[in-house]
Amino acid sequence: LQLVESGGGLVQSGGSLTLSCAASGNTLDDYAIGWFRQSPGKEREIMSCISSSSRSTNYADSVKGRFTISRDNAKNTFFLQMNSLEPEDTGVYYCVAEYLGGCPRKVTLAYFDYWGQGTQVTVSS
Repeated sequence: LQLVESGGGLVQSGGSLTLSCAASGNTLDDYAIGWFRQSPGKEREIMSCISSSSRSTNYADSVKGRFTISRDNAKNTFFLQMNSLEPEDTGVYYCVAEYLGGCPRKVTLAYFDYWGQGTQVTVSS
């Protein structure tokens, strides 16, 4: 499975962006999917994920109510809609996938086997 992110860029505080992650090499139907963020000077952390069954979805407290994760298995693509962006949301965003995976509330980087190359999001104040 290969993942490619798109949709990053520069946006003003309060603005919105939608990140996309296109998968190839396999279908996403049986994969848990998610998004990590690495902000400057901070460790990479999970922002959101959906289990392979789509029955479980979680968000980091810092983005709950502002970010929405979704998947379109027919297009083999998933998304992260980001609203009310803040300068603290600046960072590199990585899409991830794990075959038959869940979406635990606390998940380490090692949980997901498949990673995109990352896309930069910069929120100006």
